Parts: sequence; C-alpha cells; structure tokens
Amino acid sequence: MFNASIVLYQPQWNQVIELCQTLLHAQSLRAVFLIDNSAAPADTELTKNLFSSRKIHYIWNNGHNLGYGKAHNIAIRESVWQKTKYHLVLNSDIKVRAEDLDWLHTFMEHNSNVGSVMPRVEYPNGETQYLCKLLPTPWDVFARRFLPMKWNKKRNDRYELRQSGYDKIMNVPYLSGCFMFLRTAAVLQARLFDERYFLYPEDIDLTRTIHRDWLTLYVPDVTIIHDHARASYKNLKMTWVHTVNMCKYFNKWGWFFDRERELMNQITEEQFSTNNISSND
Repeated sequence: MFNASIVLYQPQWNQVIELCQTLLHAQSLRAVFLIDNSAAPADTELTKNLFSSRKIHYIWNNGHNLGYGKAHNIAIRESVWQKTKYHLVLNSDIKVRAEDLDWLHTFMEHNSNVGSVMPRVEYPNGETQYLCKLLPTPWDVFARRFLPMKWNKKRNDRYELRQSGYDKIMNVPYLSGCFMFLRTAAVLQARLFDERYFLYPEDIDLTRTIHRDWLTLYVPDVTIIHDHARASYKNLKMTWVHTVNMCKYFNKWGWFFDRERELMNQITEEQFSTNNISSND
C-alpha cells in the first residue's frame, strides 16, 4: 500500500479534486494527505464531496506557510507511524493514471533495493521535461538562471543528462520533487525532507541522501503530465526564494569542494555506457 501527499498553496481546487479522484482509483492507495499552506482554509462547498471520502485527510496549517518539504513531512510521518510501505510526494499540477500508480507500486514491490522512483514527465504538449539531473555545482544553478541558454547549452545538456535519451532506466542522484514514489524506510533513513529549505532544493537534498544507500531510479515505462509553471523564472520574489535556498544547500553540502557530488556524478554518467542497473525480479 502507499500514501500520497500534496502540498497546497492557494490551489486551483478543480485541479486538486481531479487529481485526488484519480488517486482514489488506485487499488494500492491507502490515504491521501492534503497539506494546505494557504492563508485561508478550503471552501467546503467546493470540496465537500471530496472530503467525504475516508481516504482523504485535509490538514490546514492555520494560515502558516510551512514550505514544501516541512509540509510534506507532516504526511510522511503519518506513513511512518502507520507503517505504510510507500509514500508518494506529488504536485497538484500532475496528471497520472490510476493504473500507472499501481504499476509503480508493483515495481517497487519487485525491487527491494529501490528507494525512490520518478517516471517520465512531459509537458501537456507532449514535450519531455528533463528532470533527471546530476548533482548541481553553483555554476549549474546560477548560469541556468541568469545567463542566456546559448552560452551554457553544452554544460546544461550534460547536467540534464540529455545524452541518455531518457528512454531507459537510470539511477540518478537528483530527481524532481514534482513526483517522488518513495520507499518509506528509505525516507526515514534519510531523516525526511530537510526542513531548513523553504522551497526548491529539498528534492536534491533528499534524493542524494537516499541515493547513498538505495537506487533512485528514473523509469520511463510510465509517463505523467506536469503542467509546470516555472514560477521562479517569472517572479522576482520566487527567484529570491530560490537563490536563498540554494545558498543554504551549498552551505550544507559544499560550494566548490563536494567530493560526494563528484563521485555520484561520475558514476551516473558511466552507467550510460555500461547500463548495469539490475533489479531483484
């Protein structure tokens, strides 16, 4: 069984309701936790039918915006307490099929060395989102944000592992937090999301920590749709939030001297020639 959690902030409720209805159709689902960081609670007229399901648990944080990772940790701790074997972290702007959620659950059941899985992610127009990445250096982060792409294209393509073709299973140290199918034991071993980050690098931090002891896989057998707004590229306030939190990340792991980053990135790139990922089937 798996639990799922969605962190909300002034959400489009029609979108949230549609996603929850899909989740409820997954045979392996145990519960969905909606963690609401909004200033005001949900409109009960909009949500009364959804909240009537005993599998939906709505938690409003009394107007406090806890941030992404800290809010998800509320639900992950529930999974730990319930001894629910898997926990799915996902954004409200995701579209996924219930049968694909069950497929991912079965995949995890058959591969006990896997701590986290992310499927293929596409934009609504069918274009690939390149969300498998090497662990970033400061240059990777700030050049992508502040320099013209043509000046940094070759390095950025390497950072996003585009040479892989995104057509095979890959063991990757940085998988996007928009959809993380997690083994609860692996998340617990990693001590959950680091709550020092308000937003953005918490997925890098968690994936690389799990990656130390487990496989953290990209699996293209399943495709989901992510209507990604890239808010931090369009909003100066969110750009500042991203910058501040990435500084916290590099303060923790190292700016220019991060031996683990170098080793994990080297091993990640080597797999494209050896393709030696194995499973326990």
